[in-house]
Amino acid sequence: MKKLKLDIIGLSYSQTQSGAYALVLGEVNGRRRLPIIIGGFEAQAIAIEIEKMTPSRPLTHDLFKSFAESYKINIQEVIIYNLVEGVFFSKLVCNDGKKITEIDARSSDAIALAVRFGCPIYTYEFILASAGIVIEGSDFVFLDNIEPTSSITPQEKDAQKTNSFSSYSDDELQKRLQEALAEEAYEKAAKIRDEISKRKSN
Repeated sequence: MKKLKLDIIGLSYSQTQSGAYALVLGEVNGRRRLPIIIGGFEAQAIAIEIEKMTPSRPLTHDLFKSFAESYKINIQEVIIYNLVEGVFFSKLVCNDGKKITEIDARSSDAIALAVRFGCPIYTYEFILASAGIVIEGSDFVFLDNIEPTSSITPQEKDAQKTNSFSSYSDDELQKRLQEALAEEAYEKAAKIRDEISKRKSN
């Protein structure tokens, strides 16, 4: 399966989940964006490294890097390899000079380590096609070229009720989606996109 390279586009505070952040990854040489909801600690770990700030004491991801380097282990790449019920699955591809080992990791932790090791981040076409948002010209367009992911979790249902997206008409949802994207509120856009996807699958 062909891997698609991603870059970190932005990190913003979640408008709907307290203490959560929306990490936006962008397809290299492409127009698609992949929003991933992550926790505050992981968001801080990513932001600190991107901004090249040095904390007074090593954070957990800094400790992991120092530990790995002490044993001459390098992370070659991070792959976001699956998406199940709104949850992204990632793995670290590690090399100690003798063998390559793949280690399962949360996507937020994997990306926090990727920025520290300076390694590339990849995903697959089916993930971008099902969970991405694409820009055509100056507009964002919802991707629907493959079947949406399987049934949503009870937590996601509660989130949809809280956001009241289910009460909007199709036209209103499209309008809200465009407004969210114009404001770069990618996490909100992802939730509206999920509501549109659910309707199309019915």
